[in-house]
Amino acid sequence: MAYTDFTIFDLKEQFGITEQVKRLFDSVKPLAVGNLLQAEIAFSKEVRIRSEKSRSEWIVAPVLGEIKRNNPNLFAIYSGETLIADRTKGLIGECDFILAADTHSFEISTPILAIVEAKKNDTDLGIPQCAAQLLGAKIYNERAGSIIPTYYGCVTTGYDWRFLALTNNSLVIDETIYRLDDIEILLGVFQHIFSYYKIVLTT
Repeated sequence: MAYTDFTIFDLKEQFGITEQVKRLFDSVKPLAVGNLLQAEIAFSKEVRIRSEKSRSEWIVAPVLGEIKRNNPNLFAIYSGETLIADRTKGLIGECDFILAADTHSFEISTPILAIVEAKKNDTDLGIPQCAAQLLGAKIYNERAGSIIPTYYGCVTTGYDWRFLALTNNSLVIDETIYRLDDIEILLGVFQHIFSYYKIVLTT
């Protein structure tokens, strides 16, 4: 078993996770888009994007790069890395993107946010996998003595972005789907998340 095999029912039965769908962010301040990301998004419209790999390269990675530039030295981006939390419970597997505290370590240190590329252009299909990865990050960090109250995740097609949050055993799935066309709002959501992490990781 791996992260990709879990269902929400599995997470409830095996780990006591509760879940609800509701608005996750009450107010989001739009964030200005940098010139580089503007150019990258414009260029992506000229590329034939037909696969998860192409969406990852031409859309998702540039958005994450913008967030990284807005929050220097706060987090590192890992793509295609395996996060091993608990082999015996199936909390293991390759992650599309894991964002972790930037400790300048070769290994993943303090994973804080999981990005899952949606299968079949349907964000709903990626929610169980993302939730399992957030649980994996929580267990991974607790084993290392790092306690983080809330973990955030996101399932994306590149064009649609849907967020999750795991606090203790309570999973909240955002009822709002954010669009690449509203990139200022999307960046504002990420900035809201990383403003939280900046406090958590530096106190």
